[in-house]
Amino acid sequence: MSAKEKILKLENPKWVQSLFANPKLAVIWLLLRLYVGRQWLMAGWAKLGNSAWVGENAGVAVSGFLQGALSKASGEHPDVQAWYAWFVEHVALPNAKVFSYMVSIGEFLVGIALILGILTGLAAFFAGFMNMNYLLAGTVSTNPILLVSAILLVIAWRVAGWIGLDRWVLPKLFARQIGQKD
Repeated sequence: MSAKEKILKLENPKWVQSLFANPKLAVIWLLLRLYVGRQWLMAGWAKLGNSAWVGENAGVAVSGFLQGALSKASGEHPDVQAWYAWFVEHVALPNAKVFSYMVSIGEFLVGIALILGILTGLAAFFAGFMNMNYLLAGTVSTNPILLVSAILLVIAWRVAGWIGLDRWVLPKLFARQIGQKD
């Protein structure tokens, strides 16, 4: 196949195929998946056990976090962009209780899914989405590392869950989707 034909077919280079689609490298993705999954599981678990996140005082902790984000939205070089501050002020804060449950449960479920290797690409997407929101709210911490890790797991979705439940779940899901029998 000529170089022009490869470009027209948009084929990945061999090294990309090897890194992101070769089950022999699934151990690398397992280690990254377990690291990211543990981070999310522990963060979600801590929130689920805290009444300021879920329960009688739900919304208190997330309101404090969001108020902190708003305080970073002013000045010459704000950490929080004006459009995101608008979202925080007009959407997230008025619905702090709902967001509190969404964050707590979402972090926990993403952690479980990544650790078990089930719907890994989807779980990694939501991990990245949450990391991006934390970064947009002006919180750095480990979020850049977790965001890059989530992006890599999304790209490697075919083998990232190979040593996990995706090895069996994905073929069943895709077989049913295209009308094949189990």
